[in-house]
Amino acid sequence: MTRALIIVACLVVILAGVKASASLLVPFLLAAFLTILLARPFISMRDKGIPSGVGLVVMILCLGGLGVLVMTIVKPSLDQFNVNLPTYEANLRVQLDAVWQWFEAKGIDAPKTLVVDYLDPQFAMTYVGLIAKELSGMLGQVILIFIIVAFMLVEASGLYSKISSIPGISEQALGAIDKTLQDVRSYVSLKAGMSLLTGALVAIWLWFLGIDNALFMGMLAFFLNFVPTIGSIIAAIPGVLLGFIIFGPPMAAVTALGYVVINVGISNVIEPQFMGKNLDVSPLIVVVSLIFWGWLLGPIGMLLSIPLTILVKVGLESNNATKPIAVLLGAPPKV
Repeated sequence: MTRALIIVACLVVILAGVKASASLLVPFLLAAFLTILLARPFISMRDKGIPSGVGLVVMILCLGGLGVLVMTIVKPSLDQFNVNLPTYEANLRVQLDAVWQWFEAKGIDAPKTLVVDYLDPQFAMTYVGLIAKELSGMLGQVILIFIIVAFMLVEASGLYSKISSIPGISEQALGAIDKTLQDVRSYVSLKAGMSLLTGALVAIWLWFLGIDNALFMGMLAFFLNFVPTIGSIIAAIPGVLLGFIIFGPPMAAVTALGYVVINVGISNVIEPQFMGKNLDVSPLIVVVSLIFWGWLLGPIGMLLSIPLTILVKVGLESNNATKPIAVLLGAPPKV
């Protein structure tokens, strides 16, 4: 009993320290997962005779190009959104009034006061801006993240040899480390590919419908697709809202239908074909991890909730004393 209380007390202290230092840990965690993605091509270039310095420059340039691409989408979109905000607010009031009139014409007693209280036009439109500002804030640390990635890539090539040379380290521990890296790399790589497909299809769909900032909405869909369960729902709100404001309820319904088809098709049909059993985590744990890591590390914690949970699960599996907890975190066995 005393040992259990000591363990719980230590966990509370550790979690409090992590939460207090989240602003310092988040760039490090982002850099770590980028390094996991880039380590294999970086080491492959070195094995093919390309000097490590050249390979490192190539990796950093690729990351830099990606960062510049994102910023060239975010900045004009934010500027256009701020310019159009008064028009959007006015149009939203007009569309809402039209909806209430339609309800009244059909003899439906709609709770207008309740909806207006919770759907204030200024708040509804500022919501999109808040998402964009959060994304911009994350990109503001891009230089620090790139520097950390560069040093991590340099260390990554010899990390396994260093760990293997530690006196007393067992084959079981080495296997657990290798499995952890493989699971996280596999999940992040495949999720990035599926998110890219989701974002591209969303951007094409919104562009086809003539909705403003289609490219930016596609980028939001890409990033938020990393957030399990609720990410795709959050990403759909700005696009559907703009469809409602610009064209009215029918277009909002068509826009929402497109989001549903894209997200359901990719997450339920395409994604399982590639991921298979790589994500051996209980659906309940997926939701709990989303809430937990989001509380601990903020919005970035929600993006990284599944990879972090995989790390914890594999770590628990490597120890016989904690293996039962890892089994509880895993997906239910097939009957």
